[in-house]
Amino acid sequence: MVDIAWWMLPAVLYGGGWVANNARRALKVRHERRIELLDAAERRRLAVEAARRPPEPVCGCTHHLAKHDRQGRCHEVVEAPTAWDAERRPLQYEPRPCNCQQYIGPEPLNTVFAPELADPR
Repeated sequence: MVDIAWWMLPAVLYGGGWVANNARRALKVRHERRIELLDAAERRRLAVEAARRPPEPVCGCTHHLAKHDRQGRCHEVVEAPTAWDAERRPLQYEPRPCNCQQYIGPEPLNTVFAPELADPR
C-alpha cells in the first residue's frame, strides 16, 4: 500500500486543484448568468407594468390636465425669471400664470361600464 501512495499524492493534489479551479469558474459563470436572468426578468416586469399603465394626461407645459380648464387654458402659477447676471443665468424669479394657451396632452378615455356577457359560474 505504501508503494501505491507515492504516485497518488501528486496526482490527487494536481487533479484536485484542477477540479477546484474548474468548479470555481463554472460557479462564477453560473452566478453571472443567473444575475443577468434576474435583471432581464425585472426589466421585463417593469416594461409590462409601464405598458399596462394609461398615459399620464400631462400637457407640453408639464402641467396635469386637472390644471387646465374646459377650453384648454392652463391655470397653474409658474416662477418666471425677472433678473439675469452677466452670463445670462437667472437671478430672481417671480410667480406668473402659465402661458400655455391650450392643453395638448393625451385625452383620457371615459370610464365605461360593460356588463359581463356570460355567467362566470
